[in-house]
Amino acid sequence: MTRKFLPGILAMAGVVVASNILVQHLLGQWLTWGALTYPFAFLVTDLMNRIYGVGPARRVVLIGFVVGIACSLIGSQIHGEFGPLVTLRVAVGSGTAFLVAQLVDISVFNRLREGRWWRAPLASTLVGSSLDTVIFFSIAFSAALNGMEPGNMPVWAQDNLPVLGMGPVAPLWVSLAFADWMVKLSLALVALIPFRMIVRRLLATPSEIH
Repeated sequence: MTRKFLPGILAMAGVVVASNILVQHLLGQWLTWGALTYPFAFLVTDLMNRIYGVGPARRVVLIGFVVGIACSLIGSQIHGEFGPLVTLRVAVGSGTAFLVAQLVDISVFNRLREGRWWRAPLASTLVGSSLDTVIFFSIAFSAALNGMEPGNMPVWAQDNLPVLGMGPVAPLWVSLAFADWMVKLSLALVALIPFRMIVRRLLATPSEIH
């Protein structure tokens, strides 16, 4: 990993650490503050992919994965009112979702990199964000996986309530997942602005910006 990749490494590590801290703080009824920072991991990945290619983007993702594991290990040793801040299921769900979603993002981006400049970052982030949401919330909170950690079941997330307080009845975690997914989709559009600006600044010739 050369020095020129350092900004990407630091940015990814910063997003992961900030999100692990901010996810402990509620933002309204359905979200945490971490929902506003975590989606920018996809922006970092897409910038690395566009500017340096698939290989460096994957290496930055792996570094983010390692940082995430470290954060989970630290969080598992910190006990709050209802037990450890990071349970086994949350740690497994978070790590799996991050790695799978980011690697799929890289693959989709690479397939679309020769199209219009916005197509690859938007499509890859939408696909990656959707996968991230489904994988994380299913592993971390679904009743189907209660046997994974019998002594620490997230029964609070499995109470049946109207989705977002107004839709059909479903487990609470479905509302949390849906709200998180909507934020990710919204920020995917917002992230196109810094993506375009940074790529224009760093790539030397217009022919390199699709």
